[in-house]
Amino acid sequence: MSRFREALAAPGLRAIAEVKRRSPSAGDLRPDADPGRLAAEFASAGAGAVSILVDSRFGGSVDDLRVARAATSAPLLAKGFFREDRELDGLEEAGADAVLLLLRDLDDRRAAGMLARAEELGLDALVEAHDAVELARAVELGAEVIGINARDLDTFEVDRRAALELVASAPPDRVIVAESGVGARAHGAEAELAGADAILVGSALMRAPDPAAKLRELLARPLVKICGLTREEDVAVAADAGADLAGFILARETPRRAPSVLPVPNTMLSVAVYVGERGDAPSDLAQLYARENGHRARDGVLFRGDEQVAYVVDRAWQEDDPEHIERARVAEGRIVLAGALTAENVGEAIEVVRPWAVDVSSSLELAPGIKDHDRVRAFVEAVR
Repeated sequence: MSRFREALAAPGLRAIAEVKRRSPSAGDLRPDADPGRLAAEFASAGAGAVSILVDSRFGGSVDDLRVARAATSAPLLAKGFFREDRELDGLEEAGADAVLLLLRDLDDRRAAGMLARAEELGLDALVEAHDAVELARAVELGAEVIGINARDLDTFEVDRRAALELVASAPPDRVIVAESGVGARAHGAEAELAGADAILVGSALMRAPDPAAKLRELLARPLVKICGLTREEDVAVAADAGADLAGFILARETPRRAPSVLPVPNTMLSVAVYVGERGDAPSDLAQLYARENGHRARDGVLFRGDEQVAYVVDRAWQEDDPEHIERARVAEGRIVLAGALTAENVGEAIEVVRPWAVDVSSSLELAPGIKDHDRVRAFVEAVR
């Protein structure tokens, strides 16, 4: 397996961090960007690979690729609008491990020829699709790494929802990269749950005061879910504190029952929480517990649509459970850790379990369903 593909196929959500000075849609982003410094900083911040714009329309050049290669050993993607075989010549020598091929600009004959030429040169290809037809073409062409771009390159509009459905429909034996529109941890998590192996992030990093710190933020785990929300003002405080998931309990037996799945800001995902039977309230995710002896079971399942995407390890209601952390530690797959977490104990729990997300509700309350805003902020800060 090549370095580029291997880096993106590693466990967990990976990232291709992009260096670009400007874009046709946004104009100048970071005109003075130093590709060497940024590439090195991105690699240190956890990037699986670094994308270097080599097209003058983005303020880039092949010299930027050379500078980045001198600064880091991370896999490098040469990104441009390549339409001819000869345009790939020299990129590997300049430091590229992979090249971008946009199916929007290439018919199948030309795309196949350029894939073959890239292989001859020792380069991987990130084959980019924008719709279901292009995704099917990428699969038929045998592309091993497929990018699904949420941005329409004609209108520059971003439709993350449509792109994520394409991600979810992609074959699991390909490495799938979700591109464009990623500006918050929740966006990356949403792509991950849809089946993306990696995200490609450019503009959000280039606009940030500290691009490497922004990358760390996007990749940070665990996510934070504030559950038992019943009021819009509490949702707003949770979002402002930096929480990623907003949980709304719709089960009949709890005093924390929400009136509905309330609106959440773009930086969060909504989670409808059910006991016994799953309802159909509109939400990004659903969390389901079995009902046992009139109460919810200790553990649950997190769904994206009809697909189970994580396992929730929780304590039995109103019972001390000394084996709680050990059960979570040995569980496989994505783990959402819940059960009497507080700002004081969550750090130790994270260190032992390494969960994908932490889920907290009653310990942050003034009364059932009413959050203490200071405790919400303190909890999120303790996780971060």
